[in-house]
Amino acid sequence: MSEPATPRLGVATKISYGLGSIAQATAGVAIAQSLITFYLVRVIGMHPGVVGVLVLVSLAIDAVFDPVIGRVSDTLRSPWGRRHPFMYASAVPIALAIVFFWRAPHGLSDTALAAYSLGLLVVVRLSTSLYQIPSDALTPELAPDYHDRTGLLSYRYFFAFLGGTALSVILGVVYLRKDASHPLGQYDRAAYANFGLLAAAVTFAAILISSAATHRYIKTLWRAPTRRQTFAEALREIAATFANPSLLVVMGAGLLSGISTGISSTLQLFMSYYFWGLTPQVGSLIGLAAAPSFFIGVVMAPFLSRALGKKRSMIALFTFAIVSGVVAPTLRLLGLLPPNGSPWIPPILVAETLFSTTLSIAGFIIVGSMIADVTEDNAVKTGMRSEGLLFAASNLLPKFAPGIGGLIGAMILEAVHFPAAAQGAMLDHVDPAIMHNLVLLWLPSSMGLNLLALSMLFFYRLDRGSHEANLEALGRAPPMIEPLVDAIPELIAKR
Repeated sequence: MSEPATPRLGVATKISYGLGSIAQATAGVAIAQSLITFYLVRVIGMHPGVVGVLVLVSLAIDAVFDPVIGRVSDTLRSPWGRRHPFMYASAVPIALAIVFFWRAPHGLSDTALAAYSLGLLVVVRLSTSLYQIPSDALTPELAPDYHDRTGLLSYRYFFAFLGGTALSVILGVVYLRKDASHPLGQYDRAAYANFGLLAAAVTFAAILISSAATHRYIKTLWRAPTRRQTFAEALREIAATFANPSLLVVMGAGLLSGISTGISSTLQLFMSYYFWGLTPQVGSLIGLAAAPSFFIGVVMAPFLSRALGKKRSMIALFTFAIVSGVVAPTLRLLGLLPPNGSPWIPPILVAETLFSTTLSIAGFIIVGSMIADVTEDNAVKTGMRSEGLLFAASNLLPKFAPGIGGLIGAMILEAVHFPAAAQGAMLDHVDPAIMHNLVLLWLPSSMGLNLLALSMLFFYRLDRGSHEANLEALGRAPPMIEPLVDAIPELIAKR
């Protein structure tokens, strides 16, 4: 199966392609489990269990439709290729859904409010998938080389973490600030509505800019052949993609780590405000202070990948990231940290965030590159390019899993009797015993799931030798694409 040669990618194209991940990041922040759980529980007054069910159902619906989006994206024949029609089509619905999610009408009954929130959550998630799956599926075609795609993905992850962090900082410092003029701070319902407008605008712009930047490569990308296929044949092809051993390993690990992430994300703002005693401004600035982790992580990933191999690098990075992420709360439980309000608490949290985020960024870049390597392996086995279906498959369980984790996190809130929306001075007060019990439930469950996920990745089979053999079998030689590390001097000069 002969492949068209992909032109050499310049730095401008790599940056433009990377900018597209800002759309995923800003949409992710706009409906982050930590944010919507806190908002719906403490600001709107929903019960945590109800919020957990809403999140789980919205993620389950999204997960079911992802393979459909991936499959149609793989087989579409259009003047704009296989991917770009979906990317362009996602921009308007995702922006509108974000705006209206944060502008729920006043006076709705509990049932109506739940239905309203669920409907818009589903639209945001499906629209995000409509963009993300085809956009991610471009990576293997734009960067076929084993190491070059790690460099290209570094741009994606860099802008994703940068965009997500920037929006989170703006939310806490600008919209949810608590001062004499804004006494409600994180409890101000109107502030969330204004934040939704910004998130929608940034997401819309990022989608259009990135899609337009890669539009000129459509004619060089692989074109789906015209063929007649029965429904049974299509199902067999889909099953063959899902049966890839290395893909199954990634999906299984993603399921476990996704549940852990869902638990932690649901409880994140509750931990920040009531366990560490931080204001939205301080919490956001801690995230901003860890910004160097973006630069360190994207540079570290290609170097480690070349020096140690993708699999060993990824396992080492995630091992240290998992352990470092639970050091501070463990020390607090043991009474070895200063009390809340101490000037030492923010620097301690900054150091922990900087270290664990750096390792996580580098690890996720390498995992993304490992998933991309499965595309050629799958093409050799099935005879078809199915990047969209494969990326949808790799995200299927990891996307559904945070919903399970979110429900578990909501049940933890219920188990420790965390109060819903309160009035007046009671807004900022939560019994310390409640938070102590919350951490005792969260810490072992989250860390245990992450360690199990990490252990599964030992069974990933692909390496550089098998990848090059797959490229040879597909009948093409990988083009030379400059890696991220070679582009860094140019980027610095431009700044």
